[in-house]
This record gives sequence, C-alpha cells and structure tokens, in this order.
Amino acid sequence: MTTETLDRIEDLAGQRGFGDLYARVQRFYAHQMQLFDLHDADGWAATFTEDAVFTVPTVPGPVRGRAELAANVLRNRARQGDSGEQHRHWIGMLDVQGGPDGSLRTRCYALVYVTPRGGSSEVLRVCVMEDVLVLVDGEWLTRRRVVTRDDLA
Repeated sequence: MTTETLDRIEDLAGQRGFGDLYARVQRFYAHQMQLFDLHDADGWAATFTEDAVFTVPTVPGPVRGRAELAANVLRNRARQGDSGEQHRHWIGMLDVQGGPDGSLRTRCYALVYVTPRGGSSEVLRVCVMEDVLVLVDGEWLTRRRVVTRDDLA
C-alpha cells in the first residue's frame, strides 16, 4: 500500500498552487466584506477596478465605478443608522475558476445577517454572488459583480 503526499495528489489532479490561490481569494473576500460592513466606503470601493460594474437587486440599475460604489456604501450606512440595524455579510461555498485571460471567475453564496439594536441576529437575505477578479499591481480587484437573491428568483 502506498500513500501519496498532498503535493503529489494535487500535481496529479493538475491543481498545483491552487490551494494558495484559493486561500488568497478567500482572504480577499474576507477583507472586502469587512470593509463593507464597517462602512469604509473608500476602502471598499478601492477593492474594485476603476471601471467596475456591480449589479445588485437592491439598487435600480448597475453601479459603475468607484465613486458610485462608495456612494452606495454611504447610503447603506445612513439607512442602517436610521433603522438601528447592523448588517453582516458572510461568504461561503466559494468556487474559483481561472479565466482564459488570466482573470478569475468566482461564484459563492452570500448570506446577509441583520441584528436589530438589542435584538437577535437572523438571516435577512440569501444571495449568489458571481464575480470577475483581475490582478492589478499584484492585488486582486473586482471588475464585475452580479448578485442575485433567492427570494427574488
């Protein structure tokens, strides 16, 4: 009986280096969502390309570019401040595929939790998030994001 090392198995499967890439993408999303939930508008917008397009059902049309992305975060902060609610985003079941141009295509589930002031947390929305990530100056940035909601499907 022989035992293959993890590196050998990954090499046989054609996945050498994929684990490192996957961890980097997970770290990217953890950082990006923390910025969003902290309402760091400029920091969050900087995780997107200058010409990024973000389509989400909670706004009437696509959000384009960093200035519009930052403005959207500020609107969310005002709404949550008025309501006394805290929103938290959790990303899971992440699938990462390499694109022919060196970009990454990702698809994951995004759960949005809401906690009213003094209340218990609950799931507000269950979404699917599909992104195109590109490497710019050694950093992954989101070029395109499409979010769909299960309750609106």
